[in-house]
Amino acid sequence: MEKPARFVLKSLREMVYEYLKKQLNEGQLEQGSFLNLNEISEELGISKTPLRDALFQLESEGFITIFPRRGAMVNVLTLEKIRNIYQIVGALESAVLSSVALRLRSEDLDRMETYNEEMRAALEVDDFDLFYAKNLSFHNVFLDYSDNDDLLHSVHILKERLYDFPRSKGFVKDWEVISTGEHAEMLRLLRKEDYNGAAEYVRDVHWSFAVQERFIRKYYFARSAELDRKRGV
Repeated sequence: MEKPARFVLKSLREMVYEYLKKQLNEGQLEQGSFLNLNEISEELGISKTPLRDALFQLESEGFITIFPRRGAMVNVLTLEKIRNIYQIVGALESAVLSSVALRLRSEDLDRMETYNEEMRAALEVDDFDLFYAKNLSFHNVFLDYSDNDDLLHSVHILKERLYDFPRSKGFVKDWEVISTGEHAEMLRLLRKEDYNGAAEYVRDVHWSFAVQERFIRKYYFARSAELDRKRGV
């Protein structure tokens, strides 16, 4: 006998939070802009209380800043902020890999290799959404071995701020090709049981702002700079 479907009831705050995150992801709420709280309340048919609660959560995660008597502004993802995020994620993922490496099985490494091959295949057809999903899956193979829920939540939110703020419709293909090569090197080190080397590689290469900066500038700022030139800014 099949078990009945399990329904998860979400609070109004959670629904408002997810709605605002979707707006951020789709670029409906632009970086540096102030949110029209009255408009959002009317559109959703809610009071200010669940909206305010959702905004507090978004502020705690770094997506917005609440200013007294001025409202809530969508934070700008600056180069300095990206540098900070890279340093934090690199340190956290490296620490996780170092602590769980002995628990990784050969089938885990095979699964990571499959995800990496699927990333390469996605690049061949310019499917960045698939590439991004497989990239997350690759890293989650070892991250999921961690019992530190607070750490995993931090990594999840920081990656959202990098990739979903908003989600870019394009990508820097040569960067993504190099990323799959870095994944292959991580796997090579893990397969030879050089666990410290793999953890250091994650931190000092894969998540190194200095190593990745030329691509970061191209991905996040080349288009905005081009638009500014066209507008004569």
